[in-house]
Amino acid sequence: MGKEIDLYRRWKKAKQQLEEIFQSPEHTIVVHYSCESFYDRGDNPNSPRVTSIALRNLDSGQTKSYSIHIFAEQQGLLKSIDNHYDQLEKMMLEAFFQEARTKQHCKWLHWNMRDANFGFEALKNRLLALGGSPYEIDERNRFDLSRMLISIYGVGYVGHPRIEKLMELNHVAAKDFLTGQQEADAFDAKQFVRLHQSTLRKVDVFANIAGRANNNTLITLGTWWEKNGRSVKACIEFLKEHWIISLLGLLLSITGIIFKFTNLLG
Repeated sequence: MGKEIDLYRRWKKAKQQLEEIFQSPEHTIVVHYSCESFYDRGDNPNSPRVTSIALRNLDSGQTKSYSIHIFAEQQGLLKSIDNHYDQLEKMMLEAFFQEARTKQHCKWLHWNMRDANFGFEALKNRLLALGGSPYEIDERNRFDLSRMLISIYGVGYVGHPRIEKLMELNHVAAKDFLTGQQEADAFDAKQFVRLHQSTLRKVDVFANIAGRANNNTLITLGTWWEKNGRSVKACIEFLKEHWIISLLGLLLSITGIIFKFTNLLG
């Protein structure tokens, strides 16, 4: 029973977080970034280089993006990006953190950006390594959509890789979308525009998925029981929160008692 209660609490918290995010979508930023592979690095001790970052306003859909190739174009360095990686990456990350500072009141919706391998800490560490001064985004304003979906629909709600499978199941177009390996390959091939387009596509996909989860139209492999809290306590809480259903149940019970009593008298 303890496990069921814990699952229910996670479910309820995730539902509340989604509701909170969509109560003021104009103050919610969907964020994602692309980088070098963090696996096939050989003896390279440096953290993966960041190549592009996208920020999408959940309400308006307006998107700001930062990319190595954009800054290279602005500096007239498109033909010599290889020789100026550090300079260009530092400029890109500084621009991102400057934007983050102006949005300190916002919520940040992301997918698995949780640690120093891939996440807000990784972005901060990269800028520090390049000699810059990052802005600390409050952890209380970071919302992991990936974890929320697991809490709501159950760990088996979709197969792996989850993003791609979820897109297929919900008929979300995969145009410009690159998998993690494809992004790593694109970086090696210096296809920075493809990387940038993929990053832009992903914040759009995450906003789409979050919206469907919020209005209960997201298609998953989760059962009704999983989608509704996975516990007897959830059923009780559901009846409490939906008083019309509770009242109807009470009236039916009273009607049944009266009917039996009338039969006894007859």
